[in-house]
Amino acid sequence: MNADYRERLKDKKRIVIKIGSSSLIHAETGRLDLRKLEILARELSDLHNQGKDVVLVSSGAIAVGAAALGMKGKPEELEKKQACAAVGQARLMTIYQKLFGEYNQMVAQILMTKNTMVNNTNRRNAQNTFQQLLAEKVIPIVNENDSVSSYEFQNLVKFGDNDTLSSVVAALINADLLILMSDIDGLFTDDPNSNPDAQFIDIVENMDDNMRKLGKSSTGSNVGTGGMATKLTAAIIATAAGADMVIANGNDFHNIHRIVEGRSCGTLFVGNKKEEFFLIDYIEKLL
Repeated sequence: MNADYRERLKDKKRIVIKIGSSSLIHAETGRLDLRKLEILARELSDLHNQGKDVVLVSSGAIAVGAAALGMKGKPEELEKKQACAAVGQARLMTIYQKLFGEYNQMVAQILMTKNTMVNNTNRRNAQNTFQQLLAEKVIPIVNENDSVSSYEFQNLVKFGDNDTLSSVVAALINADLLILMSDIDGLFTDDPNSNPDAQFIDIVENMDDNMRKLGKSSTGSNVGTGGMATKLTAAIIATAAGADMVIANGNDFHNIHRIVEGRSCGTLFVGNKKEEFFLIDYIEKLL
């Protein structure tokens, strides 16, 4: 049965890929890892050339901005975070445009906040924008609008290092696969960094309470903010919307094509669309 779940990943047509800050940044300097970004652009461009719709949810703006402004690590102050996001987002998109342009792919920037989703008009507008961009064969690149979302910063209702944002985007555009590239191989029975006996979980067929308890409110990276708990929240939303989701190691972006080819890579959460699924209810309940 596990092989059947993996095999059907080959037929996915609309794919959302989330990349965390730790997968984009040199830990020593906080600057972009350009070799990895080149691989990412090639991987996603090839998926696009196969006729698949591709959406990239990319973290990294604050970290890139902090490095550009000569700061050590991510700042704590709200104003500094927002300034870093404004500088870093522009730099990040410039790099993405250049790299994807090498493969004749057009990209577009979409910045969102939680209010984009909870407001009915804003949500419809966002959905229409995504649909039109995909129809035009453009690859949308999504991030949370950290430079202006002071409400989210101050009240701690951010999407969660883009983990939850990526699942919301997947549900919004009716994606059939969400891939979270992380700093860990997938889901384990315990934190493998502290427990050598932790067992890797290959397939999750049902997101029950026992699975949710495996989430940890921590992360192994000093540049990201989302731990396993936010990834399991993303799994709840994505699978309820009917999408399969995979958590895989972002140290090697070649894992993206391995997943889509149906190979055993990362932890696969099996989509199980709920008839009563309503995205706003999930956002308000889980965030």
